[in-house]
Amino acid sequence: MKTENDLTLESVFEQIDASWEEEVDFLQKICQFPSTLGNEAPVQHFIADFLEKEMGLAVSKVIPDPEKLSSHPGYSESDWSYDERPVVIGEYRSEGKKKGKSVIFQGHIDVVSPEPVSFWKHDPWGAEIVGNKMYGRGTADMKSGVAAMIFALKAVRDAGIKLSSDVMIKTVTEEECTGNGALAAIEEGFKADVALIPEPLGQKGLIAQVGVIWVKVKVKGLGAHTERADKAVNSIIESYKMINALLDFEKALNSQEKHKDFTDHPHPYNINIGKIHSGDWPSTVPSECIVEARVGFPPGVKPQDLKDDLKAYLLAAAQKDEWLSENPPEISFYGFHAEGFSIDPNQELFDVLNDAHMVTEEKPLEFFSFTATTDARFYNLYYGIPATCYGPTGGALHAPNEWVDLESVKRVTKTYAAFLLKWCGYSGKVIEE
Repeated sequence: MKTENDLTLESVFEQIDASWEEEVDFLQKICQFPSTLGNEAPVQHFIADFLEKEMGLAVSKVIPDPEKLSSHPGYSESDWSYDERPVVIGEYRSEGKKKGKSVIFQGHIDVVSPEPVSFWKHDPWGAEIVGNKMYGRGTADMKSGVAAMIFALKAVRDAGIKLSSDVMIKTVTEEECTGNGALAAIEEGFKADVALIPEPLGQKGLIAQVGVIWVKVKVKGLGAHTERADKAVNSIIESYKMINALLDFEKALNSQEKHKDFTDHPHPYNINIGKIHSGDWPSTVPSECIVEARVGFPPGVKPQDLKDDLKAYLLAAAQKDEWLSENPPEISFYGFHAEGFSIDPNQELFDVLNDAHMVTEEKPLEFFSFTATTDARFYNLYYGIPATCYGPTGGALHAPNEWVDLESVKRVTKTYAAFLLKWCGYSGKVIEE
């Protein structure tokens, strides 16, 4: 005989199945917004309207204020404006006595550039469906998760279930470069007992992630017309020496004893040479070259300590070169100032997530240590709010032809709904006909 809980869960799952086309349509629409850095406002207003008008949530918008945030240890310095680039928060406020616990579902709507677009077989902003996959920039990372978390709550409510604790839906900016959007919303007081972030980790639970910083290395040369190139100093060629030093630093990081959550990973700490820009004319020896890189490092290391070590390492390498010792590179940091973390999976958040996962996947939840960073760090490191990531299955993140598996999106939507029912508690009965 089915229990009341069984019947309630069935009714919510039936609602997810019935609204699946609506969820896919919603996902397509938000993926068709080119919400790269600085261009997030249109999709944020679209989501805010949906949360308010279609779901009846109390909606707030927060604009990050660098002056307010700058003293926070998790703040990342940026050199761009936050004007008209809101973080959106939709609140479901439970009625009466709160029986369960509150939760934040937080997804980022900023995406990286799809360039070079010529490498794509599908329109990066088309959200084209082929078979069971949706292709496009941000389909996996992570607008599919945003759709899943929104439609999980919507299905619970549409099934007539009243949750017994509060739920926040956050869509944040700048997860891909600073995390300041998430930080700003927490600092404005939008907190809960736990947080779930639907990163596309293939339905695994995140228990650790590395720290990340961005470094900028400016290398000087001695410019000239190309006819005097033999007497000039080409800054691009000189920059190779700093690139090699960065890669040597990467080897040194990975040769150390690994953090306990990364012992099985052969190369957890990656340094990526992401940008090089120099020169403006083929027949001119360039006087300056700027190299920008992303640096990963172990949990437990403070970002500033890593910056200090890296800067000292690069300057020491420059001292070994005739030109660079007399013309040392300028080393600066911007963007990510992100500390890594490790979280104990033996706690209620993971117990309830495992139960919900078992309902849809019929196997125990697997754990995952991530060699990148997510916004979960803010909750775990600075606010005592347990947070993890759990989301759909996809591929080609930050690459051409990004895709998400739509069946996994539906299953994640159901897992989130099952999590909501157990974590928040609920009232109202479903009667079997």
